[in-house]
Formats: sequence, C-alpha cells, structure tokens
Amino acid sequence: MSNWKKNSSSSDPHPPNLGGLEDYILTHIEPEPEYLYKLWRATNIHMLHGRMASGHLQGRLLKMLVQMIRPKNILEVGTFSGYSALCMAEGLDADGHLYTFEINDEQEDFTRPWIEGSPVADKVSFIIGDAITEAPRLGVTFDMAFIDGDKRTYRETYEMVLSILRPGGFILADNTLWDGHVVDHAYDRDPQTKGIETFNDFLTHDDRVEQVILPLRDGLTLIRKR
Repeated sequence: MSNWKKNSSSSDPHPPNLGGLEDYILTHIEPEPEYLYKLWRATNIHMLHGRMASGHLQGRLLKMLVQMIRPKNILEVGTFSGYSALCMAEGLDADGHLYTFEINDEQEDFTRPWIEGSPVADKVSFIIGDAITEAPRLGVTFDMAFIDGDKRTYRETYEMVLSILRPGGFILADNTLWDGHVVDHAYDRDPQTKGIETFNDFLTHDDRVEQVILPLRDGLTLIRKR
C-alpha cells in the first residue's frame, strides 16, 4: 500500500496489491448497478482525483450496512462525485433520507446531475457547504453518518457528528489507514496524515463510543455511539 494514494480524500477502488484476489471478490458479490458503473467511469475520466470514488466493493458494503442498521436519516460529509451517497441511499427504507455535504463548490456541476438523475434522487439532499457548521442547522437527529471529507479536520467533524447522532447510532469514517502511512514512520507527516493519526489516537481513548477498523481499501472505521 505505497504507490496508489497521496493527496486525495479517498483512495483507489482497485489497489494493485490485491491482484487476482480483488477480481475474485468482485465476481462473488452483488454486481455493481449499471448507473453506478457509469458514474464511476465518468468520475475517473472527468475528475482530477477520480480514484476517490468509493467503487464497487465499498459501495456494496455501504449499501448493506444501511440495510442492516436501517437508519431513517444519514449524514455524509464529503460527497465528491456522489458514488457513496447513491450506494447508501439504495439501502434506505422508503421513508429514509440522506443529507450529503460537499465543501468544494467546483464539484457541483459534475455531481448534482448524477445525483438528481439517479433512481434514488428523492432520497438524497445534496448540499454545498461546510458540514461542520451547516449540518447542525438542519435540526435533524441522525442514525448513521459517513465521514469522508477533509482529513485535517476529521476530529472536528467527528465531534460535530457525534453531537447530532442518536445514542446507538453509527459513524463510518473512511481512509483511517491512509495508504499505510499510519504505520510508516519514515513517511513525512503532512497535515492530512497528521489529521488521520490524531483522529485514530483520540478515538482509541474515547469512552463515548466503541469502534473497529476494517482493512478495506484505505481503512474504514465503524463506530457505535454508546
């Protein structure tokens, strides 16, 4: 895990070190819906950091976790091209809704048409703005959240999310292994790496939650609020 991720807020959906094993996994799970495959392709063709899209494997996991947790309201911090938002919205019950925040307004022209043209458009509110300040203003209590925004502010984002998450609710934090740099002490600690390390270290001692890290793609931490 050393050559496919540097300065993006997510990671390559096809890390090369899995080799044939990843192909095996992808042929033995739920197929990627055609609309999402087209979105993934368009993201990688037209966007500078296309590999930031969640991709087939993580997308199917996100959908299944939503189906297991059955949240009424989901908060996403970091929309990017909308791939993960649409995967989670797929898993929602009929009365469920997802609010997704993207701080980079330059991505709106690409992302909004894909969300609004999707089969789950009625379940998604796409909001341009800083979730740390804007999400609490919604007045919504959330059952689940997916954190995949600026790694430098993961700790602040986490505190915001925890404050509007119901007891027993779940937080998913993406990229928490950060291309293996969390254990590579020879790697120069840039602000995003430091942000991930600070978040991981803090979470280890936070008795308000219980958590487990999955070594999926770039690391996915599952957190349950007590």
